[in-house]
Amino acid sequence: MLLARPGLLSSLRVARKQAPAPLVSQPARQSGASELVHARTSVRSLTSSPVPASTPSVVAGASPATAPAGPTASPPSSGGKMEVATLGGGCFWCVEACYNMLQGVSSAISGYAAGNTKDPNYKQICTGTSGHAEVVQITYDPSIVSYKEILQIFFTIHDPTTKDRQGNDVGTQYRSIILTHNEQQAAIAKEVMQEVASEGWYSAPLVTQVEPLTTFYPAEDYHQNYFVQNPGQGYCRAVVGPKVAKFRAKFAGKLRKA
Repeated sequence: MLLARPGLLSSLRVARKQAPAPLVSQPARQSGASELVHARTSVRSLTSSPVPASTPSVVAGASPATAPAGPTASPPSSGGKMEVATLGGGCFWCVEACYNMLQGVSSAISGYAAGNTKDPNYKQICTGTSGHAEVVQITYDPSIVSYKEILQIFFTIHDPTTKDRQGNDVGTQYRSIILTHNEQQAAIAKEVMQEVASEGWYSAPLVTQVEPLTTFYPAEDYHQNYFVQNPGQGYCRAVVGPKVAKFRAKFAGKLRKA
């Protein structure tokens, strides 16, 4: 059994005492919700980069794609083997932005997984018919940050109690999901979920799915490092920015040094 490092547990406990609500925007009135959904689905008109063709898939266990240039590199690793986690917690712009700031993480790549079609693209994902979830594949140094810590943070940066929804983003592509790479990860996921439930992190039951990863498809290039490259975009200002600001405040001691 892997135990979380004392520093992170202290950060999590303080975070829950100071702000028990998860780092998600509260649902707006219906008009606001439709505007935010439109901001996501109309992203091609909001970026100067053309929409590229679907990128090649990465089979579970293979090395993930190289993340585009962006955040500062993680602190030097101990020379040990890097590990991979794949998580879905709503809009991947939000999840990727948070993990790319975390010490020990060398890359966080937005993509699609857990669907029923090959080589999905963003347009297909937005219809909800491909079955895929928006996910982030995280490559990290376990000597700096453990898988258990990765998951403990995961359960503070999204609401794992709302089925197929995060704030104003509604659809199966926004479901809460942990895609495991081996049996050890599956066991740790179960352990952390039991911890979250027993300690009362949320008043409602968890709806997070846990299943083995089959294939991870990196999202189109313009999705990678999206918040850093487009901080002024409407959805980033309204949703991603506030979530990232709260994440930085709660986990200041766990962030990469500039």
